Amino acid sequence: MSTAMLRETKDGVTLAVRAQPGAKKTAITGIYGEGVAAQLKIAVHAPPIEGRANEALIAFLADLFDLPKSSVQLVTGELSRSKVFLLRGVTPAQAEAVIAKKS
Repeated sequence: MSTAMLRETKDGVTLAVRAQPGAKKTAITGIYGEGVAAQLKIAVHAPPIEGRANEALIAFLADLFDLPKSSVQLVTGELSRSKVFLLRGVTPAQAEAVIAKKS
């Protein structure tokens, strides 16, 4: 797995995500790109209307990493398929383990 999609911060880690809104179900579908541009590809059931896909991604990531929703913050990419989320209280090693187990 590419660790380029994860970056350690003082608050936790940031996770680069490539969203695919309008899918049949919300799930990790693989890795998008490679090297420093790698992103975790997540199919999202919610449509990209009025922030619903972003809300669904926050809920999915909170559940995936066993965090309260308040610990998952959209940092960049509100209106883009390419997004960066801050996962508060998560270490890079923990994030890698969860992603490896679920993808």
